[in-house]
Amino acid sequence: MTTNTYQVPCIANTIRAGKTESPVYVSVPGSKSITNRALLIAALAEGESVLRGAMLSGDSRVFIECMRTLGIDIKENGDRHPSGNVDLTVNGCGGLFPSAAELNVGSAGTAARFLTAALGVSHGTYHMDSSDQMRKRPMVPLLAALNELGCGISFDHEAGHFPFTLSSDGFGKTRINIDISDSSQFLSALLISCVLSDRDLQIDVTGSHGMSYVDMTCAMMSDFGVPVHTSGHSYITGSGLHYTGRDYDIEPDASAAAYFYALAPVLGICIGVRGIHSDSIQGDLEFIRALTAMGCKEHETETGMLLMPPADGVIHGIDIDMSAFSDQAITLACVAVYADSPTTIRGVGHIRKQESDRLSGIATELGRMGIRTDMTDDSITVYPSTPKPAIIQTYDDHRMAMGFTLTGLRTPGIAIDNPGCCSKTFENYYSVLEDLIKEIT
Repeated sequence: MTTNTYQVPCIANTIRAGKTESPVYVSVPGSKSITNRALLIAALAEGESVLRGAMLSGDSRVFIECMRTLGIDIKENGDRHPSGNVDLTVNGCGGLFPSAAELNVGSAGTAARFLTAALGVSHGTYHMDSSDQMRKRPMVPLLAALNELGCGISFDHEAGHFPFTLSSDGFGKTRINIDISDSSQFLSALLISCVLSDRDLQIDVTGSHGMSYVDMTCAMMSDFGVPVHTSGHSYITGSGLHYTGRDYDIEPDASAAAYFYALAPVLGICIGVRGIHSDSIQGDLEFIRALTAMGCKEHETETGMLLMPPADGVIHGIDIDMSAFSDQAITLACVAVYADSPTTIRGVGHIRKQESDRLSGIATELGRMGIRTDMTDDSITVYPSTPKPAIIQTYDDHRMAMGFTLTGLRTPGIAIDNPGCCSKTFENYYSVLEDLIKEIT
């Protein structure tokens, strides 16, 4: 985007006849979560890996540059895919990082947590910095676990936050605790880095959080040759295991797909996303289940999962725990505006500590449109009514921009401030959306 505000086109009354029955398919970039996990796993592996369909966005570009700073050879193979994806060749270092480096992880949460963990159990001294936004996000539980493992940590400014220096000599213990109340990335980061230990490692987990992204991490580790065993709230990895380089296909991003699946109830169209299937390892696929609870119907096709709007056009309010796919709390709240009864979204207190305070952001921006909400520390209830025109503030948060755009497709007068923040995870979001609008109107 080249402007500071995006005027969302209200198209609800201009959709061509038949689009509620004939399916429309869109393509979205590769999964950010899978791409960034695969980048670190492939970097730690022995041998070469080819990551097919990797996402290139603000977050993944930062991750790649950090990897290159650590001496990892990463090359783009050939031309970009039409979706903006690219195939990447990664030459693994077998876990041998340089003994000193300075990295800036920008605003990329996965780079911040995963690289801090990997370097915190390596052998060397590493200075880590970030954007102002990332400096405010939670890191204390991960840093505490690394300190327990023997990593020395000195902070430039505020304790528990970037920037800081890690001084490590590998794993000093074989059993640690990690609190994942604020983010499951803390656990994923430690699990991926377990191959740097020459002994069995047990990670005991405390805190309540959806575990779908941890399940993704474990599945990917197994794909690269390192299985993870679970026992109650503990994760156990064996000694002497190594990742092995391989060809790896990256699924389309289920989080990006969710914004288009939401158009089924919002616009009454039948829509699918190419390459998204029911056997996906991504937790955000649960968003489709949430929409079916609101009245939509899903159907598996060879091209991808298809979502059909409610047969009677009525969107039902629901009460739902979204702790396992909380990235879509904003999206569901924007759909809930058009429901026939209130919707309560639970288990999302931790989204206050993401790129923005998303829970307050939902309440504030819906309120700007005249929509009533009730908010607790861990939930929000949306009371449907007719939205009023408004300029939506995004707080430099990509999910606020993409989610609230949906409301404007059905209500005139909605504009998105700072739409360019979408580049963090979905650089061509508005291009894909506008191509879809041309197809259905």
